[in-house]
Amino acid sequence: MHKRPTVISATASVLMLSLGMTTLAEAGMYRYTDEDGQIVISNTIPQPATKRGYDILNSNGRVVEVIPPAPTEDEITAREAEKQRQADLAAQREKDAQLLKRFSHPDQAIRAMHRKLDELRGLIQLKRGNISIISSQLDNEQSRAANMERSGQKIPDATLDKIRRLESQIRDIEREISWQTQETDSLIQSFEADVKRLEKVTGEARTLELDPDDTSD
Repeated sequence: MHKRPTVISATASVLMLSLGMTTLAEAGMYRYTDEDGQIVISNTIPQPATKRGYDILNSNGRVVEVIPPAPTEDEITAREAEKQRQADLAAQREKDAQLLKRFSHPDQAIRAMHRKLDELRGLIQLKRGNISIISSQLDNEQSRAANMERSGQKIPDATLDKIRRLESQIRDIEREISWQTQETDSLIQSFEADVKRLEKVTGEARTLELDPDDTSD
């Protein structure tokens, strides 16, 4: 019955000794260079000195950790620039991988572009034909209205409505043609960029014209 407190006391002593050793180890010193270039060893370190870097010493005076100097603004800028460069390279590698999944040679991209251009230009040509048909109908309605006006007849509201409707249809189709023409230009620019990148990535040169219908090439 009397041995139990002894065990507790011994355990407490070991725990206190352990805590004491930990505290002693943590109670290190700092070695740094002051503003005059002199090496200083102290249990405290001024804030300006931390930017120049310093050493942490244990109770035996041995270096346990080296804290490097804080980076300069130029170094920070250089690091950020390099970080951005690496991110751009990674993004470009991903884009290249996706591009190579679509095309293995520049000529493949050119053929795909030709097919899309043929589709768009076919639609534009079809809509221009529709404009011709509607314009012919509009001319007939306008001529009929003009003849009525010359003969002193009142132009029917139905005729006027039809003229306005035909004019509106022509404007709508012309806008669609304008959008698709812009889409055609954007398509060519996009494929031209892909072809140039494929030439660089694959090391193969194109053998086909980018746009056979473009006489400026």
